[in-house]
Amino acid sequence: MSFNSLEFLIFLPVVVALYWVLPFKFRWVLLLVASCIFYMSWNVWLIVLIFITTITAYSAAIFISRAHSTGVKCFWLALTLVVCLGLLIFFKYINFILESAVGVIRLFNAEQDDIVLNVILPVGISFYTFQTLSYVIDVYRGQFPAERHFGYFALYVSYFPQLVAGPIERPQNLLPQLRTPHSFSEDDFAAGAKYLLSGFFRKCVVADFCGIFVDKVYADLGSSCGLAVFAASALFLIQIYNDFAGYSEIAMGSARLMGVKLSKNFDRPLTSSSFAEFFRRWHITLNQWFMQYVYIPLGGNRKGMARKLMNTLIVFALCGLWHGANWTFVLWGLVAGVFVCAEALLAAPLERLGQRLKIDADNVVLKVVKRVFVFVMFVFSCVLFRSQNIADVGIAFRQMFTAWDAAGNVLDDLGMSWLQLIQLVAFIAAMIMIYRLPQTKNGNSLPLARSAVAVDTAVFAYGILAVALCWLGLLSMGDMSAFQYFQF
Repeated sequence: MSFNSLEFLIFLPVVVALYWVLPFKFRWVLLLVASCIFYMSWNVWLIVLIFITTITAYSAAIFISRAHSTGVKCFWLALTLVVCLGLLIFFKYINFILESAVGVIRLFNAEQDDIVLNVILPVGISFYTFQTLSYVIDVYRGQFPAERHFGYFALYVSYFPQLVAGPIERPQNLLPQLRTPHSFSEDDFAAGAKYLLSGFFRKCVVADFCGIFVDKVYADLGSSCGLAVFAASALFLIQIYNDFAGYSEIAMGSARLMGVKLSKNFDRPLTSSSFAEFFRRWHITLNQWFMQYVYIPLGGNRKGMARKLMNTLIVFALCGLWHGANWTFVLWGLVAGVFVCAEALLAAPLERLGQRLKIDADNVVLKVVKRVFVFVMFVFSCVLFRSQNIADVGIAFRQMFTAWDAAGNVLDDLGMSWLQLIQLVAFIAAMIMIYRLPQTKNGNSLPLARSAVAVDTAVFAYGILAVALCWLGLLSMGDMSAFQYFQF
């Protein structure tokens, strides 16, 4: 049951209505049943994997909290890691491992047939696995008490708004909220509606519209001019951002309708002026997870610059592998890590150079140049993220740097008309305006408050209309797509 489906548009209002009608003591049952139905709508049997993960983590946390020796605690933590990561590795990476092993064998001129297992990739397994591990690790560290109520813990693992694509919630944020007897709030309901509108606009209008032209170029890279490949890669960066940020906002909006505040997952990353800033703003909960449970345990930045750079590359390589079982994702992670490491190494020399040249660090032009540079570099890295294999990566970069035909061919290669170009610009402008929605605060004068509400309402109505029209249009053309991060 995808968020951009008719089924979900029926499912969500029914669940929210029942949530506020039922007494508090029954709400967790409703949400747990709803979450199971939501997940089983993809494949009924996949619920078994979540149950195994849940019962393992629940039991391990209880035994860890009761243990008096470090050895016993380590045993239960190790068991959880083996079971949860074992399921993740088998279902997501087994064919990648076998394919890589066959490739190594063939390097030595040995004949080896391809080995492929017919394994279904469970939707959202990377997300709920990491969320479950964060709970057990925090209990092991003494940062969070073990949850005794199995129902609430199962709900924490399977909470439907953020089950299949995050945000990845730590237990400190989500579990207490699930246990809190929320009262209906007009402010929460209004905030939830705005998140839903913004999320659907990002996905159904901006992301899916960009995806039409990205798919056309990447389906036939060899015949596209260099500028078209670069434009498609830039559109893919906008597409993947709005696709995932859209999902996160729909998740936040769905939860907020029931009084639950999920973590913010994106904070305008495309306006970043440095690579480190970009990753602080992009998929925030995943980056925080790797920071807390991988980077810091490896030593972080406490053991010198060389160790810091090595730890950074390890984390980014793992982050790339988390995104997909393909060497293109691993390379993407390493490239992103190199960007961040190079920036860290050059920070001090560039600062001294700026001081010698008397260039103000707050100079507006300098900030714009930095933002454009970071955006362009990430466009190049998107070639790795979007390409299906290493061969496609080579073709994309070859075309990008050698096939510089007349600019007039770009729209033809993209399959884009001038009218669609105007639509694209309008949609991106609207995407930017979403962040600028006026907020009426206490203390505003009445005329200003009325003006803010009027503009807010107009943008809200425009957004609903745009989502509805684009949704219908994409459905009629068969271009409605699933959320990109469902595959991760």
